[in-house]
Amino acid sequence: MISVFKKDTRESVEGLIRRFNRKVQQAGTLATVKQLQYFEKPISKRDRRTKAIIRNERKAQKAKRAKLGLR
Repeated sequence: MISVFKKDTRESVEGLIRRFNRKVQQAGTLATVKQLQYFEKPISKRDRRTKAIIRNERKAQKAKRAKLGLR
C-alpha cells in the first residue's frame, strides 16, 4: 500500500498529490490494475509478449543503424 505524508507544514496539498501520483506510477500499480481489468487468454498473452520482444529488437536495430549513419 502506498502512503504519503506531509513533509512539513509548509508543503501544499498539490505537492502532496504530485508526490503520491509519482509513487503510484513508479510502483506500476495502475498498469497492473488495467491489465487485470479484463480477462485475456494465455495464448494472447504469449503473442503479446513475443510481439513486444520483436518490437524492441527492431527499435534497437533502428537505433544502431542511426548511430552508424545508415538510412
